[in-house]
Amino acid sequence: MSIRYVDTPVGRLAVEADQDAVTSVRWAGDGESAHDTSTNPVLDEALRQLDRYFAGRLRHFELPLAARGTDFQKRVWKLMCDIPFGGTATYGGMAIALGSGPRAVGMACGRNPIPIIVPCHRVLGSGGKEGGFSGGKGLPTKRQLLAIEGVVLL
Repeated sequence: MSIRYVDTPVGRLAVEADQDAVTSVRWAGDGESAHDTSTNPVLDEALRQLDRYFAGRLRHFELPLAARGTDFQKRVWKLMCDIPFGGTATYGGMAIALGSGPRAVGMACGRNPIPIIVPCHRVLGSGGKEGGFSGGKGLPTKRQLLAIEGVVLL
């Protein structure tokens, strides 16, 4: 497992990968620093794509991903990857597509180990309400990510 850090408009991120795929994106803790100096082409590409995303030059991530979770969580995360840049979906709409309930979808969103790349910030509550967000500073971070994509919540 390798790890790299990147400073972004939504905070300092720790991006982790094995040799074949990105396994985690998380907000780095205070004072956390990189110890891994090994080369990892997957991480190099992930950081390049994140830089392009935050610069407004990338609309769709193309990275190998290896998120760990239940089969249901993986189905939710896959569906989130189908939400286009600048678009949104609702917990309820996703629940209908998956034959599940909105709360189960919300729980899976909250356990997404690869936020931003797997865009859980694009999932909203009914009527376009924010819902929740477990990354960064919570809902302000979700609003910021959506604003980067041109989505403004009322």
